[in-house]
Amino acid sequence: MPGSPSPANWKKFIAVGSGIGIEIGPRDLEVTAVRVRPNGASVLGTTTIRDFGQRPAAEWGKEYARFLQDTHAAHLAATVLLPRREIIVRQIALPGVEARDLESAIALQIDTLHPYGDEPVVYGWSRAGAGGALIGILRQSALDHYGSLFAEAGIAVASFTFSASAIYAAHRVPVGSSPSTDAGFVALHTGTNGVLEVYGESPAKPVFSAEFDPPADRAVPLAISELRLEPGLEPVPLDRALPAPRVNPISNNLADRALPYAAALAGACPWLVGSANLLPVGQRRSNSVVMYIPTIVLGALLLLMLGALAVHSSWEDHRYLADLETQIHNVEPRAKRAVALDRELIHAQNRARLLDEFRGRTKQDLEALNALTTLLAPPIWTSAVDLAPDAASIAGEAEQAAPLLKLLDASPYFQASAFQGPIAKAPGTTGIEQFQIRASRRSRP
Repeated sequence: MPGSPSPANWKKFIAVGSGIGIEIGPRDLEVTAVRVRPNGASVLGTTTIRDFGQRPAAEWGKEYARFLQDTHAAHLAATVLLPRREIIVRQIALPGVEARDLESAIALQIDTLHPYGDEPVVYGWSRAGAGGALIGILRQSALDHYGSLFAEAGIAVASFTFSASAIYAAHRVPVGSSPSTDAGFVALHTGTNGVLEVYGESPAKPVFSAEFDPPADRAVPLAISELRLEPGLEPVPLDRALPAPRVNPISNNLADRALPYAAALAGACPWLVGSANLLPVGQRRSNSVVMYIPTIVLGALLLLMLGALAVHSSWEDHRYLADLETQIHNVEPRAKRAVALDRELIHAQNRARLLDEFRGRTKQDLEALNALTTLLAPPIWTSAVDLAPDAASIAGEAEQAAPLLKLLDASPYFQASAFQGPIAKAPGTTGIEQFQIRASRRSRP
């Protein structure tokens, strides 16, 4: 399973922030609010603003504002994912270009990266791999349309970005547990418009991002080939390529809402891993840094208190253990005596139960013997009767032995009667038969 590369330890401790991610769909806006802390990300809430293109912006803007109030995120500006079909995504390699010169180098090439000719365009970029850049290009008219729409709705926007850049940034937010991605991966996500988005990373190519019509039979091999990965690599759902949230509402299916979740993560910690921003600098709304001051002050006080407790705790633990060992030493003889008494009690109970069983068995044997005396009345006579706990063996003579089986089985004391050997004529007699019968004893209450 893919995950983000291991970040430096210090980055985990400054992974603090909150973000709002908005995905612009064909008809609806998918919104996710996220809070990021060093111990993991928490999804604060999600909502769907339906038919935003057919409703007055002020109407659905109020719906969005209520969501912010419910999630205590009214101070946050949103990171908005533009529709993938309207963005041209390009990757360029700029080996040897200094970081301070990247912006100028990209600006020199931007006219060669799109098919719009002289039509005004806007673009945003973010770093992707060593010496590379991930660029998104959009018509100026499209950005003006979305900018006016969100401004009319009263939604503060910090960034207009695109899915590949948001995923790349969110994938590297240093929170939670994330396996290594050194070997590369391919992730799939089916959007609300039914189009399959394929995203991948590998050592050979920092990012692969494209849209395909389902199914994924053709898309996945193409992505694997582009990324120079091992053939037959199994793709994963996009949500598994992102840091798993520590807290996630039951109603939020992360597999369906992976893109707004990625946008929220990218917007929560932009100083750690930045995403491309197509919104001009003068129009960007930023999240207030002042809100973090109480958290920082309280965190510093907490660290001081933890230090004092750490110094004091070793002495307290030693004293507590000494007291505990003394009490254990005092109680131990009584505990051993209690265990011995329990064993003696169990032994006595077992003996009493055995005596009760023997007493009951004698009574049952007498009842069975009495029943045999009644059932095998003269002229039938018995020469031997052997009673076992579960069976009875009877030997004797009768004028007719065959009916005895039915007679015994009809009694409440015996069942499954059978002759143990052939019926024989008694020597020196006429019409007298010798028999040996074994019958099972019925259980009695």
